[in-house]
Amino acid sequence: MKPIRLILIPEPGNQPAPYLVVEDGMVRERGLLSLEAAERPEPMRTVAVAPGADVMIRWLDLPAGGPMQQRAAALWMLKDSLAAPADRLALALGPMMTRGQPRLVAVVSLSLLQAWTDYLDALGVRADVIVPDALTVPEPADEDQLNAVVFGSATALRGAGFAASVQADLVELVAGPRRVVAIGDEAAVERALVAAALAPSVNLLADPGRTGAAAARRGWARAAALAGLLAISPLVLIAAAAARDESDARRDAGRARAEIVRAAPDLAAAADPVEALRRRVRAAPPPGGVVAATAALYAAIESVEGAELDLLIVDPGAGMKASITHGDYQDIGVIAGAIQAHGLQLTETGTLDDQGRIVSDITIGAAR
Repeated sequence: MKPIRLILIPEPGNQPAPYLVVEDGMVRERGLLSLEAAERPEPMRTVAVAPGADVMIRWLDLPAGGPMQQRAAALWMLKDSLAAPADRLALALGPMMTRGQPRLVAVVSLSLLQAWTDYLDALGVRADVIVPDALTVPEPADEDQLNAVVFGSATALRGAGFAASVQADLVELVAGPRRVVAIGDEAAVERALVAAALAPSVNLLADPGRTGAAAARRGWARAAALAGLLAISPLVLIAAAAARDESDARRDAGRARAEIVRAAPDLAAAADPVEALRRRVRAAPPPGGVVAATAALYAAIESVEGAELDLLIVDPGAGMKASITHGDYQDIGVIAGAIQAHGLQLTETGTLDDQGRIVSDITIGAAR
């Protein structure tokens, strides 16, 4: 097994950093890395333990999905607890859990993460992993117990589904009825650190959106959209998996094209008959005319608490369009179900989060 360097990032950024070198599960070397060192340390895999007081650690029930969707869903769930916008945060996920179990989530500000990275650069090392100190404390078997390890001026606490670093005078307040067991033995703390180096439970450097212009553009709107997508339609994930089967997709597209051309011969010359038919359906006059469709839409919106109609456009070429402001991503599904009873179909064409309210753009046409 190749050696692993474990570094404890100190709270003051001008202090040397204690480190261990672990090889074959044993501590091969101990020492301090100084900012004034003339030579760079030996290159090797490096795990840095950062002060955890400014890292939010939670266990969340995340919807099924890929890493990007789950990160977005986690940011949306935590939005009321975070003081910074999403484009200034790094979010890392813990290991995948069995179905139905909450997943570990850690969030830190990008500026603080960059400060830690700059400090390590000044020491002459590059971190492969950064883990908050609270997640190096062993989890107790007793749900009514918190294990505690002192790191500098803070105390790292770990319990069942709980981890946080707090000032010493807040330990009792945070612990509540749980019993706090201090781990003060240096050998026991070192064993816990070695275990964390060998198998870190989370890596704050692992968020692929933590740098670059793409992250800055994503922000809360991206998190809200993806989280809403997961909440409304988890079947989209199944559709995405099916779409990866290229041969099946091509065969299905060919069949669809043939059916459309058979039903609407005038669309045969279109570059994309499928999309041409979709546009025709969206622009088709709704059953009963515009007045009946508008009445049905108003009734459906009034059935959802807090929902408002912001804009309604009827265009002979583009069909019937509307913009609705509402409070929950599932509201559009409720409205769609209500107007479907009138022979109408609602198609959502865009969604935007606007200061805690959701704005959805829709089109209304005949039900297929």
